[in-house]
This record gives sequence, C-alpha cells and structure tokens, in this order.
Amino acid sequence: MLRIWLVLVLLVLTAEIEPANAESSFPPDASPVEGSAGSLAIQSMTECLDSLMHPLAADPLLCSNREEADALGQVRSVTELQDVQPSDWAYQAVKALVEKYGVISGYGDRTFRGNRSLSRDEFAAALNQVFSKIEQLFIAGDLGKIREDVATIRRLQTSYGTILQGERDRTNTLELLTAKLEKQQFSTTTRLSTQLVTALSDGTNATTTVLARIRLTFDTSFSGSDLLRTELEAGTNSGDAISKSRNRGLNVLGTVGILADGGGLDYVAVPNTVQISKLYYRFRPAKTLTLTVGARLNPRDFIDYNRFANDSLTNFSSSFFMNNPLIVQNQVDRPGGAGAALAWKPNETSPFTVRALYVAPDAEQPNSTARNSGLFGDRNQGSVEVEYALNKNLVTRLQYTAATLNGTSINAGGFNFEWALNRQFAVFGRVGIGSYNGFNTALNQTLNLTPVTWAVGSTARNIVIPGSVAGLAIGMPFIESDLGNATQTNLEAYYSFNLNDRVSFSPALLVVSNPNNRSVGTIWEWLLRLVYAF
Repeated sequence: MLRIWLVLVLLVLTAEIEPANAESSFPPDASPVEGSAGSLAIQSMTECLDSLMHPLAADPLLCSNREEADALGQVRSVTELQDVQPSDWAYQAVKALVEKYGVISGYGDRTFRGNRSLSRDEFAAALNQVFSKIEQLFIAGDLGKIREDVATIRRLQTSYGTILQGERDRTNTLELLTAKLEKQQFSTTTRLSTQLVTALSDGTNATTTVLARIRLTFDTSFSGSDLLRTELEAGTNSGDAISKSRNRGLNVLGTVGILADGGGLDYVAVPNTVQISKLYYRFRPAKTLTLTVGARLNPRDFIDYNRFANDSLTNFSSSFFMNNPLIVQNQVDRPGGAGAALAWKPNETSPFTVRALYVAPDAEQPNSTARNSGLFGDRNQGSVEVEYALNKNLVTRLQYTAATLNGTSINAGGFNFEWALNRQFAVFGRVGIGSYNGFNTALNQTLNLTPVTWAVGSTARNIVIPGSVAGLAIGMPFIESDLGNATQTNLEAYYSFNLNDRVSFSPALLVVSNPNNRSVGTIWEWLLRLVYAF
C-alpha cells in the first residue's frame, strides 16, 4: 500500500496539476511523457550507471568530475539551475522537487537540460529517489510535507476517475477488435481481395444477356517492399451485342479480335472454369528499379495506363477505351503469358518513368512443333513506354510495341495523355499508328496494312450524386482502307455511383457505327453494371 501512495505522490510532484485546469500543466506543443522539463530529474545517476557498461559513452559533464556533480545534486533552490526560469511551464514542478523534496540533480555546468527526453531507466531512477525520500518522512513521522499532496491525490482521483474509466473502456474495445481481426484474418503475409462484376446487357440483333466475372486476388509480401500476386478468374463465357455481331465469321476486330480490339464489353468470353489470370512476382533490385517476372502477365497492367480510362470496373466498360489496340495486342493481353516487365524512375522527384516488357502467351509449350509455341515463339509482344509528368494533373506517355502474331510482324507507336482540369473535370486521349506485314496464318492472306487509331474522352465527378463519375468517349479503333470499313466509330457514355462502400452501379450506352468488316449497320447496346469489391 505504501508504494502505491509513493507512485501517486511522484505523479503529483512532477505534474503539479489541478483538476480545474489540467490542460495548463503542459504547453500546447509539449508532451507529459517525452521531452518534458521533469524528464531529466536524475540524469547524472542513470548516465553514470550506463558508463560502467559503456565507458566510451559516458557524459563528461556527469562522470568526469563526480564531486562537482554530487555537490550540485544537493542544490537547495531552483534558482541554482541556470536554465530553469520562472516563465518556464514546468517551473513549479522543478521547484517542488528541488526545494520540497530535494531529489533534483543537474549537470556539472549547473544546467537542468529539461528539453531532453526521458528514458525508462531515468524514470525508474527518479521514482526510486522519491520512494527513498517518502520512506524517510514516514520513518521520521514527518507527514506534514506530504499531507497536502495526499489531498491533491484525492482530488485528482475524483476529477479524473471518469476519464480513466473511459480510457479503460476504449482499451478493452480495441483489445476485442484486435482479437477479432487476428481470428478472422486471412493470412499474416497475404491479403485477399475479390472483384465481382455482373452486367445485364441487350442491343442490336441480340437478346438480353447476363454477364459475370469474378476475380480472387492474393497479394503476398515477404519483405514489405515486394509483391507476389496470384489471381484466379472465372466467368459466364457470355457475349454482348457488339461481340455477337463481330463474331460472325472471322473475328478480325472484335473484343477478342485476331488483328486488334474493335470494342465490346471487356468481360465477355471469360471461361466458366477457374483459371489463373495473373501470376507474377514484383521486387526492387535497386532503389530506382522495379522488376516483375512471372508465368502470367498482362501487358495492360504495366503499360498504357490512364487513370480516367483503364478499368472496366470503375470507368469505361468497352475494351477499346481501356487501351490503345495497337500498343496492347489482344492475342497477348487477354490470355496473358510468361515474361518480364520493368519500371525505372531516376529518383522520387523525377517526372520521367521508363517501362518495358516482354510477354509470350505460349511459353508453356516449349516442346511443341507449332511455330507459335515457346517463350520466343510466334505470339509475343515487346513494348517500351516513356512517361513524363508535367505535374500531378497532366501526364503524357510515348509508346512503342513490336509483336509477332500468326506470322504477321507488327510495329506500332502510340501517345497517351491524361489531364485533370480540376477536382471535377478531366480529359484524356490516345492515338497510335502501326504497320502489319506478312502472311497471316489465321486470315490466310498477306497483309500490308498501316492502321491508325485514336480515342478522346472526358469525365466529370459529383454530377447530381456526390461521389459519382460520368464519362463520355469517342474513337476509331482501326482506320485502314484496305481491310473492311475504315470509318468505324465507337462511342460510350456511362454514369457510375456507389450504393455503399463496396458496391457500385453504372448504366451505360455503347454505340458502334459503320462496323469494320461487317455488313450489319450501327450497333446499339445498353448496359447495367453492378460491381462488388472487398
């Protein structure tokens, strides 16, 4: 019981606070635990003890002249401490410890150095000094010096009892929540996230269709700066009005087109069996370099990013408006493949970022006699991208892709920009030009094409509903007069808003006029998209 009183007395002596104005005991920028004036109450004792174990670390002001330090430890008045002034916020606390209890010592130069932090050892030593002093008073029967402090303790108990109980309740709540999270967590090193998109679609020459795609993503980190990503994917293998019209005969420029992406919903034709859609490991061999290697990479994850048109879950659903169809090749991107990608940024403040990748979808078939097998087989894509951020709102990207698909050699250059005009409005665009040369085994004909592509659009936030996003984009995916209709034009408008923190809803309208290489007229398609993510 005695030691309990001693602890409480120490708290009163070092704080000197009254219930009515407890906040005045510390200045606005001070902490009662770290950096307070009372934190170095017995600096000489603890630092000299430390010097016994670490002689080279001894403080010369404390240990080089023990007689001077001991003499200063017997100061009778706070005025003997040169750096403690009556205007200091902790003056009364230091004064009480010096003049009332005689437990304060200083440095050889008669300074208190109250701005230094208090260590656990220093606090224990100070507590021991107070214990010794109080015990002496009890033994001597001189209780008058501590009677006033006992009364202060009682007032503090009454004033702060409710506050302490509130803190206990908060601590208990946090402990329960922590225990619940530890029990329910998926893994200590792996984070699981899920994306489920379902869509109701209908349009020209089509029937009402339900599409769905689910992805389970496992992100694992072993060091905190690396990432092992494994993603499982399954869908309903459904189509939409645009893909249905495109798939009549050879799908040259459809969502899963042989030559390029010509539009349609991004999540069509996803197999209804579970497959690995992503499998790669990302790490930093150097501070300025990020390297990714894996058996299943998708080029869209590493190049041609655009924050306003790149994700079919949050903005445009059309695959054409997600990427430049000449830079991100359909036959490589949709199935994914083995390869590597790197990103280099000279330093954290540099506006430049350089990215490069190589992906081969058929690398898992090294012993096949087919020409499109192996890591360097027929189907492959290599790309380079240089990004320059003029500022955080305006970013530009220059791109180059070299690919080999079905015997055709492809070379293409592209430009990508995004510009946030303000917090509400933004514009974006892509343009590209390429060459397709060689005998195409899928089309069974020789190609000598120079296609051009472009797309522009804008987005607006907080229209009618807070947090909503509306977007409108128009473009031409494959302008080439020697292959079908060179005037195909795609358009999409959408409006997306959140139903809650995890569910978003978006109606959209897609239009394809003058479909390339198809006899049908303008294709109209409406869409109701629901996305659930956690």
